[in-house]
Amino acid sequence: MAYVRDTPAAAPGAEPAVYVHGLGGSSTNWTDLAGILAAREDGIALDGQAIDLPGFGYSGRARSYSLDAMAHHVIRWIEHSDRGPVHLFGNSMGGAAIVKAAAQRPDLVRSLTLISPAMPFLDPRRSLQGRVVPLLLLPNAARLAGRRMSAMDPEALADMVIDSCYADPTRYPEQRRLEAIEEARLRHQVPWYAEAYVGSLRGLVGSFLRAYLPGEGSMWRAAARITAPTLVIAGRQDRLVDIRTAPQVAQLIPDSRLMMLEGVGHVAQMEVPRSVARAVFGLLDEISQPAARPVAVPAQEKVRRSVARVRMAS
Repeated sequence: MAYVRDTPAAAPGAEPAVYVHGLGGSSTNWTDLAGILAAREDGIALDGQAIDLPGFGYSGRARSYSLDAMAHHVIRWIEHSDRGPVHLFGNSMGGAAIVKAAAQRPDLVRSLTLISPAMPFLDPRRSLQGRVVPLLLLPNAARLAGRRMSAMDPEALADMVIDSCYADPTRYPEQRRLEAIEEARLRHQVPWYAEAYVGSLRGLVGSFLRAYLPGEGSMWRAAARITAPTLVIAGRQDRLVDIRTAPQVAQLIPDSRLMMLEGVGHVAQMEVPRSVARAVFGLLDEISQPAARPVAVPAQEKVRRSVARVRMAS
């Protein structure tokens, strides 16, 4: 079962959008941004659908939580909804998943917006998640994670997530905090949440390692194949994804733009939704006008350059 949260546009002529959350998140992560993008009256507005990935939010469990499985889930939903091509948004793990989806099915994507995409980086010190990666090797990691989560008060769990994602947790709206606490309570009631969280994190780490091996499974090679106009956004105070990653992604995707935000953490769409919306409106206005697209550098050459840069930075 897949759960989808609709944010219908107020004006006629809106274009379809799909929003994909990150690890441990849900469709509610897009509430504010989707609302702003749907309410526009002086240009292209977006008719939004935010999905709960398998195992998260109100969606059911899955057989696989690999990044490929997440990408296929997004592709299947766009096909099922018959709304494509769509403006596709992804945050963190959701950003990595839609990179794969956009590379595999360019016909389904009108534009791409990546917010702190969890693309490969090799230094675990660059992420708060780095400390738990060794635990993924344990066969009973999901059970241990489930026990830890169930032992935590929902309010404490929600505050921990907010602290790790926000550059300034005091800016988190109280209404959104109450919603986060309610969502934490829901996680206590979902028996497969820990399984989905650990499985997704394992899939993400696996994709990082494969990115530097030969073959078409590399995330960098997938990014180099993207043809859709792309906006890459990241916060300079991100504590979950290496902040050097976003510029590397933007440089690799042929038709891309980069926005780095000072004083912002991992979830710019929640922290500064109006700033993100202005950048998205700029992208929508740009692609609505006929203009020459930049000449793409061959994918093989761009991947070679990107891998070299990442290794030097690590």
